[in-house]
Amino acid sequence: MKKNIMLLALALLGSLNAMAKPQIEEVDPPYWWTGMQCDTLQVMIAGDGIRDAQVTLDNYAGVTLDSIVRLDSPNYQFLYFTITDEAKPGELALTFMQDGMKSKVNYELRQRDRSAMDYPGFDASDVLYLIMPDRFSDGDSSNNQHESIKNAVEVDRNDPNARHGGDIKGILNHLGYIDSLGVTAIWVNPVLENDMPGGAYHGYATTDYYKIDPRFGTNDEWIALVEACHNRGIKVVMDMIFNHSGSCHRWLEDRPSADWFNFPEGYEQTSYRLSTVYDPYVSDYDRRLTTEGWFVESMPDLNQNNEHLMTYLIQNSIWWIEASKIDGIRMDTHPYAFMEPMARWIAAVEREYPRYNIVGECWYANEGGEAFWQRGSKVNNVGDSNLPTVMDFVLSISARKAFSEQTTPWTGLNAIYDHLALDYLFPEPQKILTFLDNHDTDRFLLEEPNDLGWWKQAMTFLLTSRGIPQIYYGTELLMHGKKEGSDGYVRRDFPGGFPGDTINAFTEAGRTTMQNDAHEFLSTVLNWRKGKANDVIAKGTLKHFMPTNGIYLYQRKLGEKELFVVLNGNDETVTVEMKRYAEVLPVGATLKDMLSGKEVTIEPEMTFDPRAIYILENY
Repeated sequence: MKKNIMLLALALLGSLNAMAKPQIEEVDPPYWWTGMQCDTLQVMIAGDGIRDAQVTLDNYAGVTLDSIVRLDSPNYQFLYFTITDEAKPGELALTFMQDGMKSKVNYELRQRDRSAMDYPGFDASDVLYLIMPDRFSDGDSSNNQHESIKNAVEVDRNDPNARHGGDIKGILNHLGYIDSLGVTAIWVNPVLENDMPGGAYHGYATTDYYKIDPRFGTNDEWIALVEACHNRGIKVVMDMIFNHSGSCHRWLEDRPSADWFNFPEGYEQTSYRLSTVYDPYVSDYDRRLTTEGWFVESMPDLNQNNEHLMTYLIQNSIWWIEASKIDGIRMDTHPYAFMEPMARWIAAVEREYPRYNIVGECWYANEGGEAFWQRGSKVNNVGDSNLPTVMDFVLSISARKAFSEQTTPWTGLNAIYDHLALDYLFPEPQKILTFLDNHDTDRFLLEEPNDLGWWKQAMTFLLTSRGIPQIYYGTELLMHGKKEGSDGYVRRDFPGGFPGDTINAFTEAGRTTMQNDAHEFLSTVLNWRKGKANDVIAKGTLKHFMPTNGIYLYQRKLGEKELFVVLNGNDETVTVEMKRYAEVLPVGATLKDMLSGKEVTIEPEMTFDPRAIYILENY
């Protein structure tokens, strides 16, 4: 008898469980806006067994539920709405019905609070300061561990590959320092959740596309940082990754559809050979391995050709722009993703924000590969990428040798001249992001230099030539190092940003004499660049003279405004005849040298000190 009662109770319990309300665990995006240019909204609903629930939308003027997409997994639905201009801010009342049980979701539609034209993007008038949040400053040590993180790891600053505790509050605390340096924008390495074994301090293994990693802060803290930057006239560029997610994202554990990831049958690593994208003779095998192979095993490769996934990613980037007011996007590993859907993504962003800018990480060691990826490329034989801005990896690869060695007809600054001579390949050379190093390369300085002559010349060129300059955090302190088998060695902590630091390089007193010299030089040129010289550098033409006798001279000109940069690329004094520069700089002209504040008269013959730098103004 007791056994029968127990069996009856278990059957009743199972019946009750079967009749439980539909479980809704995640709604992405968490809210949306009225008045968007695109009238279609996709909402991903995730929850145990939610796929087969019936969904209804209470009557809402201007909004219709057009379709419900059910894929392979029983734990997702994708709802597609049309939101017309008639729709007003409010809440969409959604009812999910399953086995006679109901769950309700009130989905918020918000009012847009800025015009689309109020998002100007970033351009050659800006200088970006690249920050890796985990390594810049720990402003709130209480968030170094967080209860919501499943794969929590201890902060260990002695391990270059561990989490060090830097966060959004740390950046916010030092905005005054960043502002005074003279940069006009910050590019922040990824800040979204990376709930991965080992901590994924770098941020490139996303596990939640709508949540700031709680060890960096909260969504509200990110929004507050962007607002604080804007109050200082500083733009914010957000790092995004559409090529891959982290392996601990719920999508890999429970794929919405079998083709949500590339190589669904199992891990297959990319070849990292990006020439296969444009190679006219490429085999299908090689091209597929590049674009579909996983970056590493912990970063599974997303299939952008899946229309529902790509719509999710497109909306995610637009959501972060609209919600946090970021000024630009840097897209990681851009050529590893499929070109056509990524071009569609860019078009969708620009439809909402016509003045916006996106830079893609296109890591090539040759100018042709870089130029292939810029929108309107003359050398693209596959299809237009639609990508406005590309990164000048060729400059970063060659700059250290070019600036540090002696300049002869074939070496030194002639390598820089020859690099710029290939700008004819690019539709818009001013939309090239220029840099000497970043978080993925050796530092520009492998070790602390004995003097700053060639370092100052490299900084001068970076900030006065064509393109959009980017400076890696700590460059102004002569931070140096090489990867030596670990990226952590080029991502060292900013001294003074962490509890227990005995040196505070955010202050003049905390820097060495040489560091203060570097900091002052860079700050002087940066603040001058964003002032009266801004237009001529950002919009002006460039004319340069092939380095002869070690002297590299170039002109930037906009209307009647012009400036000249003169660099002696040798460690010895050089005397040159100036008549070869007469077409832009006639003998007898008198100009002011911005660096020294002195007037300089062009003589028939002039002598330049070792590693001399002149920035001559004529306006």
